[in-house]
Amino acid sequence: MNRYFIYLAYNGANYCGWQTQPNGLAVQESIEKALSTLLRTTTPIVGAGRTDAGVHSRRMVAHFDGNVEDTEVLKDKMNRILANDIVIYDIVPVTSDAHARFDATSRLYRYYVTTRKDPFMHPFKYKVHGNMDIDRMNRCAKVLFEYEDFTSFSKLHTDVKTNNCTIMQAEWIRQDDDYVFTIKANRFLRNMVRAIVGTLIEAGRGKLDEQGMRRIIELKDRGAAGLSVPAQALFLDEIEYPSHLFLNKDHKPFYYNRQDLL
Repeated sequence: MNRYFIYLAYNGANYCGWQTQPNGLAVQESIEKALSTLLRTTTPIVGAGRTDAGVHSRRMVAHFDGNVEDTEVLKDKMNRILANDIVIYDIVPVTSDAHARFDATSRLYRYYVTTRKDPFMHPFKYKVHGNMDIDRMNRCAKVLFEYEDFTSFSKLHTDVKTNNCTIMQAEWIRQDDDYVFTIKANRFLRNMVRAIVGTLIEAGRGKLDEQGMRRIIELKDRGAAGLSVPAQALFLDEIEYPSHLFLNKDHKPFYYNRQDLL
């Protein structure tokens, strides 16, 4: 048995999330069915994370164990079987102990907010009314770097052992009528990004400053933070791993990286 990383992307609109669930179609379930069919044996996969229902990913990574004669052939066959809203970009051999979730050193998400009504892109953006103070939003975003415990932005009653995360990047940029929030960390809590965005939008409306942001985080109370913004405007865009996990040291996995389309 060998271990492989699968690099893929998906539009999450039609799925109950990444993780297989009894009451809806999941991305994980769809990929496992395709793999098991083609490899002719039950083939579970382990993803780098668990995106919620409606969340998209331009770069998700999962690992599986099996014996693959030609990864390019397997990739092409999987893409023929899978629905059009899931694409496999690459399948690469890794070390036998490589783990898609636990070995990831960082994840990066982007959230798209717009002030313009758009009949074509509305499924991928969150529309708000009126302009926001992006400088104030970025000042409050910088407060995130001062803390590690983000209980105030975590969904209640989750099964994690710690609510500590290390923030590596958190910033808003303005693109015409759009506001794009990029956040990178070693790990994220359930619903964390959407809760942070909702809170920072309150800052953009003039309802929150840096001291108020600190108070929210220090309370460690989900009720103190802003509302969670809708899932459809959130994209998991990057996941990074140490180079020693890859058997082909020169291999650069391809992934969809066209944020300009939004």
